[in-house]
Amino acid sequence: MEGTIRCSANYVPLTPISFLDRTAVVYRDRTSIVYGDVKYTWQETYQRCVKLASALAHLGISRGDVVAAFAPNVPAMIELHFAVPMAGAVFCTLNIRHDSAMVAVLLRHSEAKIVFVDYQFLHIVQGAFEILSKTVAKLPLLVLIAKYGEQVSTSKNLDYDSLLEMGNLDFEVRRPNDEWDPITLNYTSGTTSSPKGVVYTHRGAYLNTLATILLNEMNLMPTYLWSVPMFHCNGWCLVWGVAAQGGTNICIRSVTAKGIFDNIARYKVTHLGGAPTVLNMIINAPPSDQKPLPGKVGVMTGGSPPPPQVLYKMEELGFTLFHVYGLTETYGPGTVCVWKPEWDSLPDDERAQFMARQGVPLVLIEGVDIKDPVTMKSVPWDGKTMGEAMFRGNTVMNGYFKNLEATQKSFNGGWFRSGDLGVRHPDGYIEIKDRSKDIIISGGENVSTIEVESVLFSHPSVLEAAVVGRPDEHWGETPCAFVMLKDGCKASAGEIIKYCRDRLPHYMAPRTVVFEDLPKTSTGKTQKYVLKEKAKAMGSISKKATSKL
Repeated sequence: MEGTIRCSANYVPLTPISFLDRTAVVYRDRTSIVYGDVKYTWQETYQRCVKLASALAHLGISRGDVVAAFAPNVPAMIELHFAVPMAGAVFCTLNIRHDSAMVAVLLRHSEAKIVFVDYQFLHIVQGAFEILSKTVAKLPLLVLIAKYGEQVSTSKNLDYDSLLEMGNLDFEVRRPNDEWDPITLNYTSGTTSSPKGVVYTHRGAYLNTLATILLNEMNLMPTYLWSVPMFHCNGWCLVWGVAAQGGTNICIRSVTAKGIFDNIARYKVTHLGGAPTVLNMIINAPPSDQKPLPGKVGVMTGGSPPPPQVLYKMEELGFTLFHVYGLTETYGPGTVCVWKPEWDSLPDDERAQFMARQGVPLVLIEGVDIKDPVTMKSVPWDGKTMGEAMFRGNTVMNGYFKNLEATQKSFNGGWFRSGDLGVRHPDGYIEIKDRSKDIIISGGENVSTIEVESVLFSHPSVLEAAVVGRPDEHWGETPCAFVMLKDGCKASAGEIIKYCRDRLPHYMAPRTVVFEDLPKTSTGKTQKYVLKEKAKAMGSISKKATSKL
């Protein structure tokens, strides 16, 4: 329009880095992070992030370089979410449930220059380095995140605190040149043949952070308990969101029901999150571990469709639930089941059914729809006609790192194709019914049936195998293997399970093995829908039978 100009006065690339800048001034003396005896203020957190960004630059990290981390929810993970992009680099958070073989695959694919490793998981990354050393000329620099309050006794690895001291407070933070520049790299699955690295932008992270603040009804100065892994979609973008609101991060290494109740009571926690597995853990906690809530506690849940009865029991305990749905490709939450007051008077079972829906788009995403994947036409709003859940907007990924073919396939038709099947109800709310890619979600983790099947097929006694999900009271669902043995061969269920556990992360190994001929189509393909019904008919694995996955 005539008379207007675009310049630095009216256009600045969006980035969540800016949240920390503001909070360091507005909430400078308020507590930013609590982890046991460790406490920081927002001013201290800002200074530590700037120094860490400076140190990374000193080590030669430049724009677009990848810096990885393999750590639980400790203070360093929060600092790295700001410091790495402040150095102009891309932050890659790795799932701490992966084994050395998978970590090696992902480090090779991401081309990470540096990897920060928590002391508890050092042996896994060292194992990955041994694998990498056979094919990679130069290994990433390893920075050890030592146990807080303890000095590192070895000089073999550079440690986090020493690196921090290398930095300068007068470092000029590297802002994105373009808000579409990458900020993080998140891997979606454990398929060794084709790991999918989802690229997030500064713009998308900024916008979805604001969206998650809104959907969680997160007012100023919240207290957030980190029961959601920060390596999952960057903590559903709330690593940046808590900073934006001047809140306090309560960090915990591992998640237990007792720990959740204790921390809520001690710190007057206002918000937390977790997959249905975490909710199930909370509602089934023994009375001795439960404590009355000190006030309103909002819980964002997603990862897999939560059973209605679990949602209902959480409400009985006094929690306020925010049921979301999304994928790594949508920066985590993409829809939310917005609660309507008229549902309050419904019978409990009906209320729970409404609550279990995946809902409507977040405020800052352009569109969510259920479409026929062939014609790309929207399905009728009848709650019956199945279609594929699709997304479009500024909080959809840039694409898959180094995999243009997969990116183009997922964006075919101008929408992001989730691969999840669902319906749309007359009120416009969507509900996911199945996963077209047969992905099993166990405890919030994606399990590739293809990868598990490939391990099963490598067993010398196995002729054929197929894997589907079986209901599990604790994990939501776990892999169930249907196996056909070779003539003259023998193997027990225990042997098959151990074989898989020795070659896969434990959460990916089957917990149920059924020996029988596999049902086939006329063209020889395994009829997985038949096996899914069989696994469902077996009933849910009880909590008492839960193994230490």
